[in-house]
Amino acid sequence: MALNYATHKISAEDYLQGEMLAEFKHEYIDGEVYAMAGASEYHNLLSANILTELKNQLKGQSCKVFMADMKVKTEQCFFYPDVMVVCQADNEHAYYKTSPIIIVEVLSKTTRRFDQMVKRLRYQNIPSLEEYVLIEQDKGEIQVFSRKDAWQPCFYYLGDDIVFHSLNVTVRVEDIYYQVDNEDVLAFLQSQSS
Repeated sequence: MALNYATHKISAEDYLQGEMLAEFKHEYIDGEVYAMAGASEYHNLLSANILTELKNQLKGQSCKVFMADMKVKTEQCFFYPDVMVVCQADNEHAYYKTSPIIIVEVLSKTTRRFDQMVKRLRYQNIPSLEEYVLIEQDKGEIQVFSRKDAWQPCFYYLGDDIVFHSLNVTVRVEDIYYQVDNEDVLAFLQSQSS
């Protein structure tokens, strides 16, 4: 989450109109607009990897998988999740969705606290949301918060499989970390080749 460039509150309609013309993406929280920072190489790889895994396993189903440029609307907010899956009809708006079943955020040093606290609490109020996924980019750790577990986190590490119950999909943690050469991944790969 970058600096707040708004000097006064604006309406959601004005935000959406401005975002269509903006050179850079912004998120909207309770009437205030925040510029978004760029993403690192690992951030992009992790987002693309989980999108690919989900998209491949959901092929032929009605679910749609979106990445980075599609907004999600919560109460009084618009965010750009790194990845989200929408399985019910949600075609009313071309530039944002309101009914995701899964939302994924890749954590960075600058967004970790915001993603873990503010976004998580806002996302959990979306009636359709079943799972919220936080992926660490500097280590091999993934947290999954699920509605069925009263939003308590489950932790997954390299060597584990994550079952996304809302989609009936299983993804290996190492597939999410494909080509991400952080210290945990390198140690895991070395242990597998020994």
